[in-house]
Amino acid sequence: MFTGIVQGIAELYYIEEKQNVRTYIFKMPNLFLEGLKTGYSVANNGCCLTVTQIIGDYVSFDLVAETLLKTNLDMLNVGDKVNIERAARFSDEIGGHFVSGHIMATAIITQICNKKSNYTIWLTIDVLKKKKYIFYKGFITIDGISLTVGEVTQKEFCVHLIPETLLRTTLGQKNIGDKVNIEFDLNTQVIVDTVERVLATS
Repeated sequence: MFTGIVQGIAELYYIEEKQNVRTYIFKMPNLFLEGLKTGYSVANNGCCLTVTQIIGDYVSFDLVAETLLKTNLDMLNVGDKVNIERAARFSDEIGGHFVSGHIMATAIITQICNKKSNYTIWLTIDVLKKKKYIFYKGFITIDGISLTVGEVTQKEFCVHLIPETLLRTTLGQKNIGDKVNIEFDLNTQVIVDTVERVLATS
C-alpha cells in the first residue's frame, strides 16, 4: 500500500533482457535507500515492484510480461527517470490517498497548458469505458502521484499541478503524446461498480 506522495526520482541505469522477465536497475537517491531490503515493495511510476537486488545505490526489479504490457514501464530507456515511493507504514502521515500500486489503465497526454501559476495537463484514458471512475474533484493517481481531478469532458480529463509537484516529480518533464500510468481511487471504483450492479438487478 502506498500514499501517492512521491519520495524521489530514480534514473534507469541498466536494462537486462532475460527469458520471460526484464530486469531494470535504477540508481536511487541515497535517502531513499535507508532500511531498504530485497523483497520490499517500491512503486515505480505508481507500479508496485519487488526489490530483487541492492548493490550500493543501485536497486534491481524484475518485470514480467503483464507489467510491461499494462504500464508505461515498457517504454523506458536507459537514462529515463521514474517517480518512486516506498510502501507506507502505519506510522506514516497519509498526505495523499490510499494507493495499491496496481495500474488499472494508461492515459495519453493530449494538452499541456502552462500559464503563470497554472500548469494543467489534459489526458485521455486508453479504455474509454473506465472513465466512469474519474470524477470532478475526485482522487486519481498518475505515474504514482496522488492528484485531484480537475475538469472532466466527454473524452478527456485534466489535473492542475502546483510548482512543488512539478519540482518533485517527473510530470513537468512530460510532453504531449506521452503515456502515463493510471490508478483509480479504490473507493470510487467500488461505489461505481456496486451502483451499476444494483441498477442492473432492479
